Amino acid sequence: MNLSGARAGRYARAGARWARLLAAGKPAPGVRVFYGHDRVPPPGERAAGGSVKMQKLNVRFPNSPTDFSLLYLGTTWLPRDLGPLLSLARRRGIPIVVNQDGVGYPGWAGDGTEEVNRPLRRCIRAASHVLYQSEFSKLSADLYLGEPAVPWEILPNAVDVELFTPAERPPADGPVLLLGGDQTQEYRLELGLRTLAALLAAEPAARLLVTGRRLASPIETLVQELGLHEHVAVLGEYAQRDAPEVFRRAHVLLHTKVKDPCPTLVLEAMASGLPVVYPASGGTVELVGDEAGIGVSHPNTWERDVPPGPEELAEAVQRVLADLPRYSTTARARAVERYALEPWLARHSELFERLAPT
Repeated sequence: MNLSGARAGRYARAGARWARLLAAGKPAPGVRVFYGHDRVPPPGERAAGGSVKMQKLNVRFPNSPTDFSLLYLGTTWLPRDLGPLLSLARRRGIPIVVNQDGVGYPGWAGDGTEEVNRPLRRCIRAASHVLYQSEFSKLSADLYLGEPAVPWEILPNAVDVELFTPAERPPADGPVLLLGGDQTQEYRLELGLRTLAALLAAEPAARLLVTGRRLASPIETLVQELGLHEHVAVLGEYAQRDAPEVFRRAHVLLHTKVKDPCPTLVLEAMASGLPVVYPASGGTVELVGDEAGIGVSHPNTWERDVPPGPEELAEAVQRVLADLPRYSTTARARAVERYALEPWLARHSELFERLAPT
């Protein structure tokens, strides 16, 4: 289906949904969750950002667009009709659970900071309960959105540790670094490539796998400048069903984003036995801890993003590689003990049962 056809389909589904919603009354008792979108990607399909969480929840709590008794909003996947949905929920006494990720701040959003934060603030003010994905998410939201007037808790993202498992045999060549996710910020891609270039002096066979549907800048120019043609493979986007095999092709996750609130990518890597090398800021510090990788300090301000230098990241990669079996084992153990999917789903079940009408 072409883009215009897909857009027309979304509008048609939304129109049909609103026709049924406006004709309905207050919701009947029981837990029926709507995630703000008429379609949630089914298991195995490509998902990114907030839709990954909804994809997991949808298996246990199927999306109910027209007869919902609870509205669940992820701040990185807000619907286009957010305002009308919040108004409808308020009029009908439907509880709203907000899963709060990151915020706009000047170093990332620049002059658009308030434009990014306006709908997030609206969600927080309308919420019945707020789930912050990390301590960092709470701190940044309090700073830029304001503190909530309703109950809240810290509930990090989760990973299916039965699906994301270590490779039976790590890659025989390399070492292989993975630069995962969408490379939507130019510095993240450039820093990954320059870190690889700095690593080659000590690890001449090192390679970098680059994923993502979108690259913020063309990769070929910098690859040529740094002489990395034999060392870089661009994998592009992948579906969730293929994600475990992507991680099994690498030894280390190189995560170059600063102030990342709670990256599921990092949890998937850890569950797959990949230690993480990253800028020591944001919620990533909380996820990785002291045992599942190495964070590299850098200037940590809200006014601009200043990641660590590539030489510092390359040195951290070398330290991880020198003790790779231990780091791999502890990364997997930390993911299983702290971020497994089932307890995360169980907590949602408790919350939904308490909030939904009886």
